[in-house]
Amino acid sequence: MTDDLVLVDQHCHGVVTDDLDRERFARLLTESSISSNFDSMVGRALRRWCAPRLGLPAHCSVDDYLDRRREWGWRRVSTELLRAAGVRSWLLDTGLTGADDTPLTEPADFAELAGGDAFEVVRLESVAERIASTDVSVDDFLDFVEIHLRDAIGAGAVGLKSVVAYRTGLELPAEPPTDVEVNAAASAWLRWNGQRLDDPILLAWLVHLGARLSAELHVPLQLHTGFGDDDIRLHRADPALLGDFLRATKSTGATIALLHTWPFHRHAGYLAHLFPHVLVDIGLAIPYVGDRAGAVLAELLELAPFGSVCFSSDGYGLPELHHLGAVLWRRALGRLVDGWIADDVMTAADAELAAVNLSAGNCCRAYGLSAPV
Repeated sequence: MTDDLVLVDQHCHGVVTDDLDRERFARLLTESSISSNFDSMVGRALRRWCAPRLGLPAHCSVDDYLDRRREWGWRRVSTELLRAAGVRSWLLDTGLTGADDTPLTEPADFAELAGGDAFEVVRLESVAERIASTDVSVDDFLDFVEIHLRDAIGAGAVGLKSVVAYRTGLELPAEPPTDVEVNAAASAWLRWNGQRLDDPILLAWLVHLGARLSAELHVPLQLHTGFGDDDIRLHRADPALLGDFLRATKSTGATIALLHTWPFHRHAGYLAHLFPHVLVDIGLAIPYVGDRAGAVLAELLELAPFGSVCFSSDGYGLPELHHLGAVLWRRALGRLVDGWIADDVMTAADAELAAVNLSAGNCCRAYGLSAPV
């Protein structure tokens, strides 16, 4: 039932536009800054599911895989893996730069490689930091951030995103800070030439601005939650910390998308159960847990309404991660729905509708995209 499902990827990034040696490839296959991930579930999944797409036997050696990758070159590899993923639309966070100053594909270039549609999701912190670097006054800074976000959405961006989980954590206040607090914090930050934004008052202002624009302009606000690279402090990325913020925004018309969520995916499912304006996914976890993706998805769906869950891969840098996200999602979902039907949990028709919505329909409705054919 799920083999032919067309997917819409709620959250991912571009791919590296360069040929990679073993060390650089390994660094992109892990969230760690000091170790590789070849001997892991994601490493085994790579050799099982990506190798045949490059004309190699499943489970070939890492050396054979990397040799073939060098032989084909990054463009051919990216085209093959992205187009074979069966993803109709990709939503790209454009606020993350490439590793080692290697550029990532922008949405238009990514769409050409992938043979589908690619839409921009604008990262709030990146916009604020870029504007702060232009030697603006406090008043202009605050105005220009909102103007830039509005202009980006007017130009076709379909969502906003915050990485406040990486900066100060997800325990956001229910109400935005006062104008006096924001002006004082902005003035102090700008005196330091607007380096990495980690001021809790400015971050709270920025996320509340994102929620207000979400409600007004009908674009979801994505929040990174759960695991990421070693820049994050995991206990501060638990979506359960968002309780006050979600309660305050539940009736505003905003849509809040909780990305990644593992190992707090059950917490995220509970929040989606409580708050109808919450979307959830297990994006980054899917390729990394490999064949365990089904267990993680089943735990998310213990409480999360089927209409609140979206597919995402969080593919970054390596097209292998985009591809694995799609392949492992289909396998995980297929096993679940087959079990539901066999155990008479639901009818085949209900299971098929759930699979379509979880894979694409929910995302299309939330982001105003046309439904996949």
